[in-house]
Amino acid sequence: MPAKLPILLVDDDPQLVEILNRAASQVFPLAHFIQISSFAEAATYLDALKEHGPRLVLLDIDLKDKQSGFDFLSLLREHPQGKMVPVVMLSVESDEQIAEEAYTFGANAFTQKPDTYADWKKYVKLLKLYWFETVTIPKIWLKS
Repeated sequence: MPAKLPILLVDDDPQLVEILNRAASQVFPLAHFIQISSFAEAATYLDALKEHGPRLVLLDIDLKDKQSGFDFLSLLREHPQGKMVPVVMLSVESDEQIAEEAYTFGANAFTQKPDTYADWKKYVKLLKLYWFETVTIPKIWLKS
């Protein structure tokens, strides 16, 4: 069986990783979502990586921290190899100004969070199609 594809989910909603992993089991079984719920946890996770990092990052803009998703994206993009990790920024709002800010900070994509399980399932299927079947993502080693 092929190795799981790690996808880092930086989001403070404790149910979201369960929703994504359940959806993935049906439409993208190789995906393995790893949830980090704060900027501090995300920074610690990146610092502690001993193998290849995540193949994709789903990053909520609004974290219940002093730091936002934009702060984490800035930290990730400061690392030489962190510049190559694709990041999809998520928000409950579909706002052109927020989208513009996400791209300015270095996001590769900006999407509004789906509302229902069925929509999350479609979202995961589209993640698979685009990020893992259409484009080539390098395996990144995030240690200095």
